[in-house]
Amino acid sequence: MVKKLLLVTALLSAGSALAAETAPRASVIEADPVLTPTVLTPEADGFIDPLRELKFNPGLDQREFERSTLEALEIYDPLEPINRRIYHFNYRLDQWVLLPMVSGYQAITPRFVRTGVSNFFNNLGDVSNLINSVLQLKANRSGQITARLMFNTLLGVGGLWDPATSMGLPRQSEDFGQTLGLYGVPDGPYIMLPILGPSNLRDTTGLVVDYAGEQAVNFLNVAEASTDHPEIFALRVVDKRYTTHFRYGQLNSPFEYEKVRYVYTQARKLQIAE
Repeated sequence: MVKKLLLVTALLSAGSALAAETAPRASVIEADPVLTPTVLTPEADGFIDPLRELKFNPGLDQREFERSTLEALEIYDPLEPINRRIYHFNYRLDQWVLLPMVSGYQAITPRFVRTGVSNFFNNLGDVSNLINSVLQLKANRSGQITARLMFNTLLGVGGLWDPATSMGLPRQSEDFGQTLGLYGVPDGPYIMLPILGPSNLRDTTGLVVDYAGEQAVNFLNVAEASTDHPEIFALRVVDKRYTTHFRYGQLNSPFEYEKVRYVYTQARKLQIAE
């Protein structure tokens, strides 16, 4: 009988020890968030763990993704079929004519000569910049552009050098399209111009007015001389393409037309608001 009592006592003691040993493990298992589902509480917006249902599709078609994204960036473009043809024409003209001309221009002229040519035509452009700054009632900018014209024309030998920039007078770009936009004239339909590229009805009107103003002012007699020497106009076209860094196809996207259209439109809004 005593032996039986001792045996029962020993079993009870072993059971208690085993229970004490396994109790912490059970608590760890219960507290493990992986094994035990966590109770989710609604967030302030009423959703419960919204990222839980987020799924990534590795097979997503990049073209379809861009198309759906660009639908939210639509620009008023009623002439799109014609604009796309002109865009393609500009691309081919750039590829077959303008860029080869630029490459030849770079090959036969030293860098300082190309810089002087760019400075000269930029100095001519400052006349239009000044007129439009005055029309926009930008007194401070008008004064800066006037000083640029004086320093670069006199000290820079007709604009071949640009001492004004070194003197803290950087070039400011103003055109009649910006002037019209400042006074509330809407963009109008998007237009792709041959050779000149992206524009809209308002900015195209501005280009015509700026050109007419430049011809009327005839600064340094360049406008009149260009009628007798078309090579001056040709050099200006080559220089403009040389200083424009955009290259057709550089966006590496089948939706380059839409992207260029959107970037141009937004950039013009920023320039007008400046």
